[in-house]
Amino acid sequence: MSKKLTKRAEDYSKWYNEIIVKADLAENSAVRGCMVIKPYGFAIWEKMQAELDRMFKETGHQNAYFPLFVPKSLFEAEEKNAEGFAKECAVVTHYRLENDPEREGKLRVDPEAKLEEELVVRPTSEAIIWNTYKGWIQSYRDLPLLINQWANVVRWEMRTRLFLRTAEFLWQEGHTAHGTKKEALQEAKQMQEVYAEFAEQFMAMPVIKGSKSESERFAGADETYTIEALMQDGKALQAGTSHFLGQNFAKAFDVKYTSKEGKQEYVWATSWGVSTRLIGGLIMTHSDDFGLVLPPRLAPIQVVIVPIYKGEEQLQAISQKVDGIVKALRAKRISVKFDDRDTFRPGAKFAEYELKGVPVRIAMGNRDIENNTVEVARRDTLEKQTVSQDDVVDFVADLLDKIQENLFDKAVSYRNNHITEVNSFDEFKNIIENKGGFVSAHWDGTMETENKIKELTKATIRCIPNDIKEESGKCVLTGNESARRVLFAKAY
Repeated sequence: MSKKLTKRAEDYSKWYNEIIVKADLAENSAVRGCMVIKPYGFAIWEKMQAELDRMFKETGHQNAYFPLFVPKSLFEAEEKNAEGFAKECAVVTHYRLENDPEREGKLRVDPEAKLEEELVVRPTSEAIIWNTYKGWIQSYRDLPLLINQWANVVRWEMRTRLFLRTAEFLWQEGHTAHGTKKEALQEAKQMQEVYAEFAEQFMAMPVIKGSKSESERFAGADETYTIEALMQDGKALQAGTSHFLGQNFAKAFDVKYTSKEGKQEYVWATSWGVSTRLIGGLIMTHSDDFGLVLPPRLAPIQVVIVPIYKGEEQLQAISQKVDGIVKALRAKRISVKFDDRDTFRPGAKFAEYELKGVPVRIAMGNRDIENNTVEVARRDTLEKQTVSQDDVVDFVADLLDKIQENLFDKAVSYRNNHITEVNSFDEFKNIIENKGGFVSAHWDGTMETENKIKELTKATIRCIPNDIKEESGKCVLTGNESARRVLFAKAY
């Protein structure tokens, strides 16, 4: 397979898909709409998972695991949630296959093995979890209950795209129960902050924190808090959401606790999650026409060392030097790979690691042995520099921090240059169609206007930013009074 990529400017969608396949991140599977995450792609997810898991535990959460299957009656208990996910549900109706008497060697569903109650394959786990919480929560002493699970979910999407939208995907979902509305709101907002910190500090992906409009909220939530990122093609990506569920699920599943005053009270709930779509966001925030660009804090391989040699003797001499560098880098908790394969030329290796987005590449040849030097190349700018072998470990450690910072600064600059204030619908349409990015516009607060704007432009309200100031104005579509601007964009 050719490693050369379609240029972003020519066909952004094709470029994105080619990076995923050629950088060995994932591929389509035999199951329609599902993907196989390959080892290199899964290694990125593991890095994300490890950092998020640490952050969750630092805020008091514990991991648990709940069943994949949800009895249909439980799924229907919270009406808004059931209605919101109904069209995406996969349902198990039978539990056994049998030999097909009409087709030798083939199987069919055993008509006698129909389930007494159909099982929904979880699109989200609120129903099964809140049914479980009913037995876990009796008293105020049992609260708050702070649970997270790492799991897979199934949403039967008709139009799928690797990492961004697949019928099955990996994610984490937090589900918490609290004694007061104030505590639950604090939890939902805290997790929005955790997601924002992860996105910016580890993914080097700037985000806007805000709340969703009513029509964009999670089904069954009273409020949905979101972090919104901007991709290089000017489309927004919802990168993580945290939901204040009020007492909706507590009432649906009769989850009560006895207060300190001896009264029976319904608990207050939140749920929050991010998924493997973050890998899609990572690709589209930083990558270029040469391939993947990974921020060092999430790169499976932070440094690769490639020997340039003729004959076994030169390789051995280089390997001895490299061994000390590798040990010193690993002592600093820097992941490093020494690629001494003799089945590929150095140029092919350079191209491979450039495509895979390895942040730093070190090349060492016979002349470097003589001069006590190495060549260091950084993936983000493609710049090369000759560095003394005595200084290379500290140099690389510092360079990794600089790359992380540079990627974030570059993404912030792009995002900030693509937030445009408009005051008329003609301006709105022009920006959406020709420039892209976030459009800051007045909106009259009605779902009818929001839906009409979406119908006319395909742009949706991405969020009402947390830090938006009160500013009276006129709705860009209707001219009705508006108290503040909101951010619109086309989105993935």
